Amino acid sequence: MKILIIGGTGKTGRHIIDQALQKGHLVTVLVRNPAKLKLEHPNLKILQGNILQSKDVAAAVKGQEAVLSALGHKRFFIPSSILSKGTANLINTMAEQNVKRLVCITSLGINDSRFKLGLYYTLFVIPVILFFYFLDKSKQEKLIMDSTLDWTIVRPAQLTNGKMRAKYRHGPNVGSYILTKMISRADVAHFMLHQLTDKQNVHKAVGIHY
Repeated sequence: MKILIIGGTGKTGRHIIDQALQKGHLVTVLVRNPAKLKLEHPNLKILQGNILQSKDVAAAVKGQEAVLSALGHKRFFIPSSILSKGTANLINTMAEQNVKRLVCITSLGINDSRFKLGLYYTLFVIPVILFFYFLDKSKQEKLIMDSTLDWTIVRPAQLTNGKMRAKYRHGPNVGSYILTKMISRADVAHFMLHQLTDKQNVHKAVGIHY
């Protein structure tokens, strides 16, 4: 398939790119700084642009069959709307260009999966460190859910740099109120790419962990 990857310079995004190319997809990546993506492949196209700029998003979405978003940032301690505004740009452009399939990473602990990252995240990490980040993720999810796209929201547990197992739990009700569950970025990428051919999670927010 012809797919656009957003957030490709992040750790999870890089796994998505690598696995997508291994599967033979034609991959376009929209990045602010192409120098951060030190990768060459005949099926890879790197576009320089900003998710917050509509014209950049329009150029990237043109001709695609699906979009996979691993959009993120590290401005944890200040209010930010990068995720929600960038996703709004993406949704509007996809609707205009009739690109229907969107698979987007958020996190367990958002909206109706609240508290599902375990006590450590619920009582400390989210309210103290990630409060503004998760607030923006919550807005991001609502925008996606309210859209006319064929969307799937992927909510991983705590991310690790472990190897891909291709075996994990997933579904709308996974997670734990007590324990902090884990999932590797490689397996999140594996699951996201599987959604391109598996339609059972369209219009669903799905948690994932070991």
